[in-house]
Amino acid sequence: MSVDDHFLSAKLEERRQQSALRVLRLTAGKIDLCSNDYLGIVRNQLIDNRMRLQMATTASNVDLTSGSSGSRLLAGNYPLIVAVEKKLASFHEASAGLIFNSGYDANTGLLSAVPQRGDTVLYDQLSHASLRDGIRLSFASAFAFRHNDVLHLEERLQAATGRIFVVTESVFSMDGDQSPLQAISRICKKYQALLIVDEAHATGVVGERGEGLVQVLGLQQDCFGRIHTFGKACGAHGAIVLGSERLKDYLVNFSRQLIYTTALPPISVSAIDYAYDIFPALDRERTCLARLIQLFQQAPLPFEKPRSQTPVQVVIIPGNEAVKRVAERLQSNNMDVRAILYPTVPKDSERLRIVLHSFNTEAEVALLISTLQEK
Repeated sequence: MSVDDHFLSAKLEERRQQSALRVLRLTAGKIDLCSNDYLGIVRNQLIDNRMRLQMATTASNVDLTSGSSGSRLLAGNYPLIVAVEKKLASFHEASAGLIFNSGYDANTGLLSAVPQRGDTVLYDQLSHASLRDGIRLSFASAFAFRHNDVLHLEERLQAATGRIFVVTESVFSMDGDQSPLQAISRICKKYQALLIVDEAHATGVVGERGEGLVQVLGLQQDCFGRIHTFGKACGAHGAIVLGSERLKDYLVNFSRQLIYTTALPPISVSAIDYAYDIFPALDRERTCLARLIQLFQQAPLPFEKPRSQTPVQVVIIPGNEAVKRVAERLQSNNMDVRAILYPTVPKDSERLRIVLHSFNTEAEVALLISTLQEK
């Protein structure tokens, strides 16, 4: 007799009725306007090629071990991961860094462990789900402030109690816009709040070397914590939390997402290491990306198009059915563009999340624009 799982059907049917049922799809060779491979590191196999080159030399020390054999506190700590943490902390001008298995683990691991009962966490209302999940796992009080609204943040700060944490993203994953970090940093200093910035969608893209918005603005010393993830422009996997040596020691002792999981294997950490050798030098790719962004931003469309100077471009088409119809039209024209539906985004702000890459051509962007302009 099979296990009775019929109780799951009601929630699935609810999603189906909302036209919001998620399914896994293959890209099927379409024009990539969907992935987070902003600089083409994965598409062009830059990390793989670097590994092959290193392996072909007599001085090769590429570690292709596929398992770490334990958590960091047991058998899973090894010289390469320690060396890469130091390398990345130096690149990002931080005192220390701690590698986590994913951006989700880094965000939940930091925010569930550090804020305590009696503290207050204030977060941008459009913060990524992983940030909000981490906050929810803590025992602190938490309140959202309106997106990029510094005045509303100050109102929240005036009412906050205990130790105060302010959480935001440098580049927002579903809108592509940037946080007013300079203003937020100033107001955090005024109220002695601790600033945490998720740089996931800025890493590799923002700054002359892809160092991220915090460093571009010279705010690295003003942040309590920063998170850089490797599964987007870096073309690898995992994430690092940057901060003080004391913060690193604290997370090693109290972050369950680090303590109770098997560490990333050396082959994954080698990929991170090579990514940081590669992306700082990809100036041509960042220049090409900027040109395509400008081309798309300047194009008139029959839909709302928020301003974004990042690879994430958004077209607002309210209603799950309406946005899915336009996405299907783009798919039928061989473009891989996905609809982002409610409840992933607020109701009536359903959208196409269009991602531009350094390997996209102007002709492909022109096809995208002309298809969106069709009635």
